[in-house]
Amino acid sequence: MINTIIFTVFLVLAFGFFIYSMRNIILYLKVGKDENRMNNIGKRIVNTIQIALLQSRLFRSRLAGFLHVSIFWGFCALLLVVLEGFIEGFIPDFSFAFLGKFYSLITVTQDFFGYLVFAVVIFSLVRRYIGTPERLNDKSSRPDATFILIMILLVMITMIGMNLEKTFLGTTRGARPITRFIAGIINGEGSETMYHFFWWAHNVVILVFMNYLPYSKHFHVISSVPNTFLSNFRIDRKNIIKPINFEDESIQQYGAKDIEDLTWKQLLNGYTCTECGRCTEVCPANSTGKLLNPKKIITQIRKRTMDKGPLVVKKTESDPILEKSLVHDYISQEELWACTTCAACVEECPVMIDHLTSIVDMRRNLTMMESSFPNELNTVFKNLENNESPWAFGAEARNEWIEEFQDESVKEGIGSTLVRLSNAGSADNLDIVFWVGCAGAFDKRYRNVTKSFAKILSKAGIKFGVLGSEEKCNGDTARRLGNEFLAQQFITQNTETFKRYNIKKVVTTCPHCLHSLKNEYPQFGIEMDVVHHSDYIQSLFDNNKISAGKHNNEKLTYHDSCYLGRYNNIYDSPRTLIGKVSSGELVEMKRSRDKGFCCGAGGGRMFMEETEGKRINIERTEEAIDTKASTVCSACPFCMTMLSDGLKAKEKSEEIKIKDISEIVLENLK
Repeated sequence: MINTIIFTVFLVLAFGFFIYSMRNIILYLKVGKDENRMNNIGKRIVNTIQIALLQSRLFRSRLAGFLHVSIFWGFCALLLVVLEGFIEGFIPDFSFAFLGKFYSLITVTQDFFGYLVFAVVIFSLVRRYIGTPERLNDKSSRPDATFILIMILLVMITMIGMNLEKTFLGTTRGARPITRFIAGIINGEGSETMYHFFWWAHNVVILVFMNYLPYSKHFHVISSVPNTFLSNFRIDRKNIIKPINFEDESIQQYGAKDIEDLTWKQLLNGYTCTECGRCTEVCPANSTGKLLNPKKIITQIRKRTMDKGPLVVKKTESDPILEKSLVHDYISQEELWACTTCAACVEECPVMIDHLTSIVDMRRNLTMMESSFPNELNTVFKNLENNESPWAFGAEARNEWIEEFQDESVKEGIGSTLVRLSNAGSADNLDIVFWVGCAGAFDKRYRNVTKSFAKILSKAGIKFGVLGSEEKCNGDTARRLGNEFLAQQFITQNTETFKRYNIKKVVTTCPHCLHSLKNEYPQFGIEMDVVHHSDYIQSLFDNNKISAGKHNNEKLTYHDSCYLGRYNNIYDSPRTLIGKVSSGELVEMKRSRDKGFCCGAGGGRMFMEETEGKRINIERTEEAIDTKASTVCSACPFCMTMLSDGLKAKEKSEEIKIKDISEIVLENLK
């Protein structure tokens, strides 16, 4: 009776304190802005099963995936042991044996996972101190991780102790083959006292562990499942930026300066971070010696929430912590400007944290509220305002490639099917509209790509329209640099143009244009069929509009554009096209497809200098050189520029060529 009373008091206090801790966290999350994450419940449930329960993303790293899945499923399998132990505090010798054969299945599973988790935790503990992967070599989080692993180990030891004592006493129920085997080797005598010792120790460890979680980085044990359910993965288009309503006069703060300016979901991301370091490991900025650490961005959001949240909830006005802010005091602007928005961090995160949204929101504050950005962006913003492009060329220069193309078409005997929309008045009688983009019109090297694709279209008999000087920057550069107001000006003007000409299908050679027009323009009231030129050329082959010979026998390698691959899941068509026109070997770089390494130009970094560490494009160029390929294939104007510069810097531009997919196809057309 006394045992039951003591246990009841301890259980009530433990759960009471846990509820108090969870209540505080929920109150702190409410400091953030409201956001609806309850749409598409069916898809959210599927995501939760695949990612949170089946742990699919963890297996991007096989060893770490096996270790974590073993512990996760071990805990899931042992939940009934915990419940049995709690009930036994009120009903001595209670068990779920009344479930019959199903109970034997449960106990066999528990027996297996108990010893598996025990072995995995021992290995993980050693791994934290010997042969530790670089991403886990963070000494600040090591004590917390060690304590958690020890707590898990104690849970397993006390459970195994209870099962062994029951086996010795002959009171065990269900099937526990491993425990029986070990008991046979030990051949010990059972002890009720030892059983009760292990029972008390088991329950105390579990309840202490439970109450430690809300104050630990291992809170993800609780938050990862809801965070996955509430993520927009497969719910919304990937890696899109939500617009700001500039007509809403109640909005006084553009972008995020502090936690109140982020949404509650962004704050929940902070509490969900496991500090596994996978995001940091794949970050191109961090890999090349920049200050940016995606993990630190998220953990600092958590730290600021835990520091300021209680004060906001209590409405305390006197604490000096209120004088600080997330940006500058917790996260430096140097970190924020180093991001290339490549989305490698988002792709890699096993608990569905969206780093990019928070980074761009903080950039918005720096750009629109504080006018605090790298000096070279003054020129970029000035060009955008004056020339409707990041380049220092006027709108009329967008027509120059058209004249060059028509002259070359006559010389080469290609019947041009290009139509200027200003002459046609409508896109109704056209097959597609070719969105050239700023780089395709102004960059001298990339103009050849523009003309190559136009020649392929003409050879295929595709009637295509171009906007020429009516085209404006798609807004991607301004948006990623935090200048949402300027970006929306371009989006509004381009949207009006699309509607005026009744444009329904667009093809572009630029992945940044593709992402903006396809995935972000629908936020502003226009839906179009937007296709990347690699996919469109593939369709021309599939429909027998064009054919090619395999005249190219060089060794080639292909560089995955972040905005084409991770943003839009286009990995195969460029490789398929290479296979159609080349008999040479296609060699993959060390990091490819969804693990591809950024060229360094995204997020407006194309127009910014790298003053810290190694240049990102040099890192990627070295990977290309290591393949021994004689041609590097790309499908993005920014990537082509960065890799070309890298080859020049490595003095390899004479022996290694860089070509766009369209150029390679055109060279081999029949």
